[in-house]
Amino acid sequence: MTNKQKITIEYKYRGSIELPDTPHSKDIFFRVKQAYANHEKMGVHLLFSRNKLQQLKKYQKGAAENELLELDFYINMGEILGFETKDAQKLKQSIILINDTAHTGFNITKRLKLINKKKPSHAKKSYLFWDIENFSSIASIFNDVIEPYNIDDKNIFLAANPDSLYLKKAEWEANLYDYGKTLNSFEFIKCDHGKNVADDVLLREMQKLHLKNTNIFILTFDRELKERFTQEVDKSNNLYILGK
Repeated sequence: MTNKQKITIEYKYRGSIELPDTPHSKDIFFRVKQAYANHEKMGVHLLFSRNKLQQLKKYQKGAAENELLELDFYINMGEILGFETKDAQKLKQSIILINDTAHTGFNITKRLKLINKKKPSHAKKSYLFWDIENFSSIASIFNDVIEPYNIDDKNIFLAANPDSLYLKKAEWEANLYDYGKTLNSFEFIKCDHGKNVADDVLLREMQKLHLKNTNIFILTFDRELKERFTQEVDKSNNLYILGK
């Protein structure tokens, strides 16, 4: 059922608009309508507090979906009533860019495969073993794995050799910054030079934990690492890997 509101200014009908399904949409509607009728300054300050506007400059859990809906709503009101909405359009693009909702072309959710059984069994916790050298799509990992499964920082293991760290650390740290994290927020291990050294480290860390009744996520494109984890994991665990 749609929730449409008639826009009437000084007893004159100006059009109708559908309210988005957000907690504050009705308040925003009346606030914007009143400000316009009173010839006040229009702008995103009518939608969000100063504190909220500061928060929206950083990554938001849930990719700020409600705020984007409210911005679209405000922009539509601007089109109906004829007021400028450039600041709202600019804020919308900024939120989309920061949260990567428009630019993440790789959807991990569609490619995660349960590899060691047909149906997942009950799991008490989740762990992530992340081959960041071979898989560095940080936004996808947060949006599709870390947040949906509530994986604690201490349960996230990353490894990288000195060469990869030298070449990519600044890029990794910049992307993690949007989520309020650094490499050291997690169980990050700087390993030695050489082929497959990082893989060995991740596998060894999993073996030391003796995990049971756990969701285990292996994020890598390295086929050999996937196979090695499959061989070593306890049968009570749910082992998820990236499929094709």
